[in-house]
Amino acid sequence: MKERPGIVTMKGKPLTLVGDEVKVGDRAPDFVALDNGLAPVQLSSFRGKVCVLCSVPSLDTSVCDVETRRFNEEAARLSSNVAILTISMDLPFAQKRWCGAAGITRVQTLSDHRDAAFGMAYGVLIKELRLLARAVFVSDPGGVLRHAQVVKELTQEPDYAAVLEAVNHLVRV
Repeated sequence: MKERPGIVTMKGKPLTLVGDEVKVGDRAPDFVALDNGLAPVQLSSFRGKVCVLCSVPSLDTSVCDVETRRFNEEAARLSSNVAILTISMDLPFAQKRWCGAAGITRVQTLSDHRDAAFGMAYGVLIKELRLLARAVFVSDPGGVLRHAQVVKELTQEPDYAAVLEAVNHLVRV
């Protein structure tokens, strides 16, 4: 598997991402991750919807908490034809606990802990930590990537405005 050093940092320290970089215009790679009830969920089951794929290191960290809460709030204002998935290496039980405590009802959390299928397919698996880098990908209803951002510094939030602009453009098309 391809390694890409220095793409992201954690508190300034360079880390290595594993997997090929995906770019706008690419077909969104399919993957299987586990939902909060341990059921496998495949990205292809969301075809026909605009999908926002948010990868975060861990929901139990402050920046990931803020990001997921923000996307949950934004989801209330978006079309029902938009699915927002937050993917992390957290165990499904931890995700379920966190979502319940945080009141997350509009974002679906998925665990990549078993196979790191999402992390490797999207090139956001951090070799040194076996966590996912902070990134946001938006795919159109046909499964083509229309927005991609890998956040350089793990302790920073993504560009929400750019994500929402991409989503709103796709909903209007």
